[in-house]
Amino acid sequence: MAGVQDRVALVTGGAQGIGAGIAARLAADGAKVAVLDLNQAAAQATVDQITGIGGTAIALGADVSDGEQVQAAVDQVAAELGGLHILVNNAGVLRDNLLFKMSEDDWTTVMNVHLRGAFLCSKAAQKHMVDAKYGRIISMSSTSATGNRGQANYSTAKMGLQGLTKTLAIELGPFGITANAIAPGFIETAMTKATAERIGITIEQMREANAKNNPVRRGGVPADIANAAAFFAGEESGYVTGQVLYVDGGSELV
Repeated sequence: MAGVQDRVALVTGGAQGIGAGIAARLAADGAKVAVLDLNQAAAQATVDQITGIGGTAIALGADVSDGEQVQAAVDQVAAELGGLHILVNNAGVLRDNLLFKMSEDDWTTVMNVHLRGAFLCSKAAQKHMVDAKYGRIISMSSTSATGNRGQANYSTAKMGLQGLTKTLAIELGPFGITANAIAPGFIETAMTKATAERIGITIEQMREANAKNNPVRRGGVPADIANAAAFFAGEESGYVTGQVLYVDGGSELV
């Protein structure tokens, strides 16, 4: 069976939201999944949901911006689950503010988690993928990559991930490894709820506003992103690399 059956996947930031949705989908499709989060107890909750319905998963606690912690986590995944074939760079944080209010720490924290984290995880994972002559690296960008008020740090990091993705596709393609990115639009998660609160509206108002401004007339949910991740992760998608898939209900069309 193709797809992700019996492959080993590592999902960073997998304790909630999009990451948890992707981890659950890959496990349901037959992958063995390592759920990594800064909060290992929260990651364990995702793992318990997966194993509770017959999936295979382990929880890991690590800071993706720390090279030693990342390497230890990747080594643990390979040792316990038998390799590493799929990496989902999903870990992220928000430190939103207008430029004149944004602190250096706000900037550095977002860059470290999103960009440095994806770099460190991809670098550690690629060795196992090169050895296996097979790999899938999927990174979470955002529609905010093209610019968004109050998110100079986040927008820059998300556009940087697109550049990283295309470069990894060039460098790793000869070894049977693809690299692609997903750019979600509005997806209802704890992170988007925090964004709504920052700009002074409710998550319900944000959902309704998004629904009015895209062709499919609804907001997104983590399962929408998980579907895209499952496509990129599948064995059948080996001729698709260096791509950025916008999953936003067609918002860019209107």
